[in-house]
This record gives sequence, structure tokens and C-alpha cells, in this order.
Amino acid sequence: MGMMSTALPDLDIESDLRAAPDTPWQTVVWNDPVNLMSYVVHVFRTYFGHSPERANALMLAVHHEGHAVVAEGSRELMEAHVRAMHEYGLWATVRRADS
Repeated sequence: MGMMSTALPDLDIESDLRAAPDTPWQTVVWNDPVNLMSYVVHVFRTYFGHSPERANALMLAVHHEGHAVVAEGSRELMEAHVRAMHEYGLWATVRRADS
């Protein structure tokens, strides 16, 4: 079965995203010995707009597991998030969601 190039873009979006070579991507924030936990929560709330509960859960994942996925989307957007995290002094990287 060949891929239909005439498929409407809003049909089976999940399948289309998996098939696309460049999406989705993730922004991963890594643990570091420098930043206070309260500061990391502040960054997640301020930059990403996460609720206090979500920001705290992500910070705890970074602290206890060594990293956390804080966003997922296009590669360009995730690269912009990583640059922003670096500006806040956090260690962050971009990776494919399936890696």
C-alpha cells in the first residue's frame, strides 16, 4: 500500500505525526548541582505557564530521576525552549520523542 499524498491534513493526525521524520520532539531539562528547586519551579511556571502542581512534579522528576520532559512539539519550537532554558541557567537538550 502506497502513502496517499492527497489525504486531508486533519485526518489521522497522530499517525501522520509519527510518520513525519522531524516530529515530535521534546525539550528535556537535566539535573544540575547549581539551581535551587524553587528556582526551577519558578522557571517552569514563568516560561511554560505550568500550574504550581505540574511545575513542582516536573522539578521533582528532574531532581530524583535526573531529567524531565517539559515540552513536546516541533523541533524549531523545542530548540527555542532549550535556548530559553539556557538563558535561565538550566541545562536542557532537544531529542526526538521516540528516542
